Amino acid sequence: MAPRVAPPMRVLPLALAAAIFSGVTAIFIYLSGLSSYGSARLSEVDLEALAALQGRFSKCVDANGLGLKAVSGKDYCRVVIQYPSNTVSKWTDPETGKVEGLSFEFNLCEAVASWEQVRNSTTVLTKEYIDALPNGWEEYAWRRINKGILLNKCQNRTLCMEKLSLVLPETSPYVPRQFGRCAVVGNSGDLLKTKFGDEIDSYDVVFRENGAPIQNYTEYVGTKSTFRLLNRGSAKALDKVVELDETKKEVLIIKTTIHDIMNRMIRELPITNPVYLMLGTSSSFGSSAKGTGLKALEFALSICDSVDMYGFTVDPGYKEWYFSEARKGHTPLHGRAYYQMMECLGLVKIHSPMRGDPGRVVKWLPTKDIIEAARVASEKLLRRPGAGSDELLGTCTRIKKREKGKAPNRSGLRDAAVKHLEYMKGATRYPLERRAGGGYLCMINDR
Repeated sequence: MAPRVAPPMRVLPLALAAAIFSGVTAIFIYLSGLSSYGSARLSEVDLEALAALQGRFSKCVDANGLGLKAVSGKDYCRVVIQYPSNTVSKWTDPETGKVEGLSFEFNLCEAVASWEQVRNSTTVLTKEYIDALPNGWEEYAWRRINKGILLNKCQNRTLCMEKLSLVLPETSPYVPRQFGRCAVVGNSGDLLKTKFGDEIDSYDVVFRENGAPIQNYTEYVGTKSTFRLLNRGSAKALDKVVELDETKKEVLIIKTTIHDIMNRMIRELPITNPVYLMLGTSSSFGSSAKGTGLKALEFALSICDSVDMYGFTVDPGYKEWYFSEARKGHTPLHGRAYYQMMECLGLVKIHSPMRGDPGRVVKWLPTKDIIEAARVASEKLLRRPGAGSDELLGTCTRIKKREKGKAPNRSGLRDAAVKHLEYMKGATRYPLERRAGGGYLCMINDR
């Protein structure tokens, strides 16, 4: 007997019912996923923007990630970046003993909103910033001094000022989009596979990290060095670090605290390079943000129009430094996934042995309009101050005070610090000439 066939008129309603059920289920899952963000109200346009960003982002990772795949999470904000199942994880957490995993979840909404804030903020610690904070000296300043807990929370402000003065300018020496094309050079052994030297030197500004040498490696890493980001260990060896750049004009950015050893070297050698403390936000970027590499990218994004990255472990494999410095405390797979996320959000462009063509086009990169619309929606969702504003600096209290002529009171610096600041102002005129139409000043965490 021939099988019975459903009447044709019933096929359409069944398909329609299935489609409706699927759509309702998707909406329910999406709304459930957004419940953790509170009662933020997003328009249909906002939801479409987040969906467009997630869609383009996933295709971008798939097309450019050298085997990485992006899978949509439980809502339009979350994605999971996965490695191929045959990937060998070689890094073990020294505290837990666990081997690094092969999949990592990222929140695109938080990333878009936070990195846009970085693009419109200053990341150099200033006296203006400390003065503007509620109880800035008592609650914050001492934390930027090694063993600052012994200073009784800066109740003796003069003593704290003495320890900070050599690295604390009155106002920020750098502003958003002050420089054009910038290159951040990491320390991966991958650098020795491709002679990027001349290409790196073609950038307006070059950032380097810690004790990475230039001499004997110039055909691979170039000769130009404008900024150098330093962790605690490198900062304690400032006398050795300043020898790495023959011009002695490298700006040294310390990402941790000022130490008496550093102050002594600055005064007595003397060290004439500009030296500053970094004021950053990457604590909100997760565990992948612990290294100096991401700090260097953060600093570059706060003062550059465009940022390209070299010498990061972003190709399959695990490489040591290109020089003899020991490596420890890194999460290479998590880091590689995070850097791919940054590229597919239009923040950076990756250069590596497997991506060596300087003219490489990042495929499926979300358009600026998509990213801007997603930024607006993300700020609303995360309830950021001034969410959705066309004027990104509109809620910056430092800008408001300047517009109203209410500059904070400032005390004079010690003579030694004043002389050092005078030098810094002169030293940064060349080659760090401020471009016409430079950016604006807004303090990190002040929006």
